[in-house]
Amino acid sequence: MDLPAGLWHLGAVLTRLLDAVVFSSLWLAAAAAVLVAASSRALGAPVDPASAALAACGTLVVYNVDRLRDIRRDHVTAPERTRFVQTHRRALVALTVLAGVGSAALAARLGRGAALLLAVVLAVGLLHRRLKRAAFIKPLYVTAAWLAVVVGLPWYTAPQPLHTGWVLASLGCALLANAIASNLRDEAGAARIGRVRALRVARGASLVGSVAALSGPPEVRALSAVPLATLAVLLPFHPSERFGLVALDGALLAGALLALAL
Repeated sequence: MDLPAGLWHLGAVLTRLLDAVVFSSLWLAAAAAVLVAASSRALGAPVDPASAALAACGTLVVYNVDRLRDIRRDHVTAPERTRFVQTHRRALVALTVLAGVGSAALAARLGRGAALLLAVVLAVGLLHRRLKRAAFIKPLYVTAAWLAVVVGLPWYTAPQPLHTGWVLASLGCALLANAIASNLRDEAGAARIGRVRALRVARGASLVGSVAALSGPPEVRALSAVPLATLAVLLPFHPSERFGLVALDGALLAGALLALAL
């Protein structure tokens, strides 16, 4: 049975809207901001809007700079996103510049430590074009960079951060699982590591992160939603571009939102 023309039009509009949010890195920026908020709660600290905003702006800068610089290689691993970047290049440049200005202003407001942390992550992001060719180390430095932002920022702004190790273990495992699975969309990386083996490691990491959070102090247990959401997406994993960009990265956002709601 054919759908009415109005529903087809609505579906097309929603698909274009989702593409814009995902391919512009706003999807990842939202995940970073909410992860900062969830980390703050787990660290026993109030949620700092400036830290969450800095995480979002910094994510936009790092990821969009990489998308704009490495179009030739990304055309192989993420052709739909690359077409979006090429079509909307001016808008993405403007968004990245605005995010960069916002990052600088927010880092200055938060202090020298936040500015130094942002500078280190930005340096890693600028080197990502070369570093990401090494399939074995890519998930490790990507995980470390994300932890520096989503745990480092709230740790820096918290008056007396608690349970830091538990938070790092829970979110670190979830982020590592995400990074490993995201790397499987790169055929060269999958050939070097072995897709089945890497997927098992990613699932295992998300399971370990879930157990770590649930075994931790009461404030940390809600964070189990992040590795559990990642595990739920990894079970029916499919190495397609949209699955990786929408579902896999979306699991971080959904898990962090659920952690805040618990």
